[in-house]
Amino acid sequence: MSFLEHLEELRWHIVRSVLAIVLFGIVAFIYHDYIFDNVIFAPTQSWFPTYQFFCMLGERMCFSPPDLNIETVTMGEAFFVSLSVSFWLGFIVSFPYVFYQFWSFIKPGLYDNERKAARGVVGICSILFLTGILFGYYGISPFAIKFLGSFDVGTVVSTNTTSIKSLVGYITMITIPAGIIFELPVVIFFLAKIGLVTPAFLRKYRKHAYVLILILAAIITPPDITTQFMIGVPVFGLYELSIWIAARVAKKNQQALTKT
Repeated sequence: MSFLEHLEELRWHIVRSVLAIVLFGIVAFIYHDYIFDNVIFAPTQSWFPTYQFFCMLGERMCFSPPDLNIETVTMGEAFFVSLSVSFWLGFIVSFPYVFYQFWSFIKPGLYDNERKAARGVVGICSILFLTGILFGYYGISPFAIKFLGSFDVGTVVSTNTTSIKSLVGYITMITIPAGIIFELPVVIFFLAKIGLVTPAFLRKYRKHAYVLILILAAIITPPDITTQFMIGVPVFGLYELSIWIAARVAKKNQQALTKT
């Protein structure tokens, strides 16, 4: 294919991806009342599964969300926030298809052994991304809402009033990055496959990586040490998994070189 033919092929992959996001986004917008009541506002309610789970562990672990008064402060805020939520939900739901379009574009340019090594990558990436989203939603957002909704400064007492834009912004900031971070093992796999990353390199800079992970966790989460560790610890596990993956890839590469 010529360069222009590649651009035309890429354009159609992008168009199909955008159409999928828009389609699911429209469905989400149609049912925006249900989504806000049962998804967006759910982490602010005491019946949310995370609060129930920690209360089952004992009185010391039990905590509940602050009594937030959620309101709109500007005209059109509810409408534009609904559009934003619809877009992100459309992206999350259509992620497997969007990634499939991306993979379909780059797959023809790979060698047969690279295609074989990357078999099932669409399913794996989709599962990791959705797992990260669920982890951010159920595992981090309740702690963030509890901390930010009840934090006081000096003599200024929190009124427990927030805008719908602020609430949606924090939930989005927590869930989407968590989904992206959970793709770390796949990224390491491909970097190891092309020789840019080795298990020895990952082990050597393990401490540096842990510090960087904590810094990133502090950036994408509220300034609460509990919340930072809630997202940091699973990423530590993903990093260790990445070392194991890199070691297996390096071993297979070495075996291939030995055979040749």
